[in-house]
Amino acid sequence: MSDAAGRRGLPLQMRMRHDTHFVEELAHRHGEPIGRLLPLAAIEPDPRQPRSSMGDLEELVASIRDKGVLEPILVRPLETPHHDGPTHRIISGERRYHAADEAGLIEVPVIEMEVGEEEALEIALIENLQRKDLTPFEEAEGYQGLAERHGYTHEQIADAVGRSRSVVTETLSLLRMPPRARTAVQALGIQSRSVLLEVLKSTRDEDEMIALLEQVARSGLNRDDLRARPRPRAAARPRRKPYVFKFRAPDKTYSLSHELPQEHGRQERPDRGPGENPRRAASGRGLGGFSGLSDQRSQPGTAGNRSQ
Repeated sequence: MSDAAGRRGLPLQMRMRHDTHFVEELAHRHGEPIGRLLPLAAIEPDPRQPRSSMGDLEELVASIRDKGVLEPILVRPLETPHHDGPTHRIISGERRYHAADEAGLIEVPVIEMEVGEEEALEIALIENLQRKDLTPFEEAEGYQGLAERHGYTHEQIADAVGRSRSVVTETLSLLRMPPRARTAVQALGIQSRSVLLEVLKSTRDEDEMIALLEQVARSGLNRDDLRARPRPRAAARPRRKPYVFKFRAPDKTYSLSHELPQEHGRQERPDRGPGENPRRAASGRGLGGFSGLSDQRSQPGTAGNRSQ
């Protein structure tokens, strides 16, 4: 590449290659050429860039040294430019910016957009989600940013990034994974969204989740392997004994008993006042006709005279 090309950031025989996703929209807005060269010194990164890590730039630097910056950096003019400093802020293309700087370029091709700060961040989020090297959690956090900061529905997120709504919803569910388990995912290098979803469905216990993640990494388990694993059965709830109300007449002429089932696993206890005998307190509650038996025992031939 010639010295002139090195200074411009684009080989002399090549034109700038644009993303039609942005170019058609910009040409429609402005009706004039939109690509131009801008000095690196006039550009600054966005401090709210959604991409947390630039990754390894070595290959990109080598490519830029050989062929220049083939895809323009998307920028917006600063509302209050710094004195003798940057006049534009990056919307997307920060890796290309850093790689061009490392490659020793003086200027780079850019596309300028007249947008506000929030709209610029929205575009940056969507552009960032188009990357192929996103981890499942980076993808989920990007979707969450569109939903919480910009009011996107799952359907709108799916349309913006070219995914199905179910994929968006499932990916967002990964954010329920506890912090230590997320750290384990990163350390173990697990990248499969479907595997992580199965791990999340398998247990809610964080230690069990981490142990399962380690097994996935050690044995190379996939989603089907995890689905085929025998799942531990939930322990059967012990059957509670019913509360049995028993009564025996003081003169021992009769006695009775009545079972009160315990509903919803809650042990029923009869209400009673301080110092009150629980059997007496229970005799008038929930026993139907039993409360009148004490009055029937003195009448000959009634059921109250039979010993039970």
